[in-house]
Amino acid sequence: MALHSTAFGCFTGSVSSYPTNSSNNFSLTYSTIKLPSFVSHPRLNFKVKAFSGDGVSETKESSLVVCFGEMLIDFVPTINGLALAEAPAFKKAPGGAPANVAVGIARLGGSSAFIGKVGEDEFGYMLADILKENNVNSDGMRFDPGARTALAFVTLRSDGEREFMFYRNPSADMLLQEAELDLDLIRKAKIFHYGSISLITEPCKSAHIAAAKAAKDAGVVLSYDPNLRLPLWPSAEKAREGILSIWETADIIKISEEEISFLTKGEEPNNDEVVRKLFHPNLKLLLVTEGPDGCRYYTKDFSGKVQGLKVDVVDTTGAGDAFVAGTLSQLAVDLSLLEKEDQLRDALRFANACGALTVMERGAIPALPTREAVLNAIFKSVS
Repeated sequence: MALHSTAFGCFTGSVSSYPTNSSNNFSLTYSTIKLPSFVSHPRLNFKVKAFSGDGVSETKESSLVVCFGEMLIDFVPTINGLALAEAPAFKKAPGGAPANVAVGIARLGGSSAFIGKVGEDEFGYMLADILKENNVNSDGMRFDPGARTALAFVTLRSDGEREFMFYRNPSADMLLQEAELDLDLIRKAKIFHYGSISLITEPCKSAHIAAAKAAKDAGVVLSYDPNLRLPLWPSAEKAREGILSIWETADIIKISEEEISFLTKGEEPNNDEVVRKLFHPNLKLLLVTEGPDGCRYYTKDFSGKVQGLKVDVVDTTGAGDAFVAGTLSQLAVDLSLLEKEDQLRDALRFANACGALTVMERGAIPALPTREAVLNAIFKSVS
């Protein structure tokens, strides 16, 4: 795939999807918060109720976000800074990037659904129950009697960053077939979100491509988080080729600094000219997470950064997914945010707080915040 260049202006500031250590912790006493249908603040403007906006035309009346891909069990060590073999115990935590996003959106009060496959085993049933408990539509979830639910052991370094060891040879998520897709559910969505792991092997790769095509044909906005996991791909070149093979179909893309360097074969991720190469002509929004230094945003008409929250890091697992959930939960309500920079910045500030709160606990889905918790943290940061 050819990488494209698009002109952008200068930008300043930052947003953090993987915040750094800090003594600035938040005491989240959110039970007393009463949210009206529209929340406002002198410096904040968050959407919580769907309405018709101007700017980008809205092709869907619903605010449903359908997330496609893997759902699995993460085993997270109870003590940071140890190798897997040295960890005395592990916390069992539901995860998988697309599933994390689906639950994250639902926790924030949005409408979401998950499409994917798990094993017809105890872990698979547990994951299905977790979706239902979190009000995520699981009509598109399938069970495979011949394969197990995927497992991932996550090593936490002392700084909260992660390394992965996967058990999927093959796991059920790799075996989802095109014939098993709930196409009606996909066509009802406002946004269809996915990663790249589902592109690694057949038959899931064909199911992924067919699902995305059905969504595109129905006027659904496509959201893509490559979520690079090199150990799962046959080679680095296959990973780069696979990730870029669907790049130009996406309307919204979220990438990390590491992924920019990988996709551009080692170019500097902080260089604006390098990032511009990844902005394809039909892209509406490109988000670049920068770890502790924040996040950049790009559209065809403007670009910039948004300041984020600083918290003590326990585990960064799921932080990027929480950030995506916060972003998509806002865009699903009003796509015209893509053309209104001030309101988009508010949405990203909200998304950043979602990521910040997630790193304060172990695991992905267990740590995803509620809307009340996010607003409470933001209001404290600006008061």
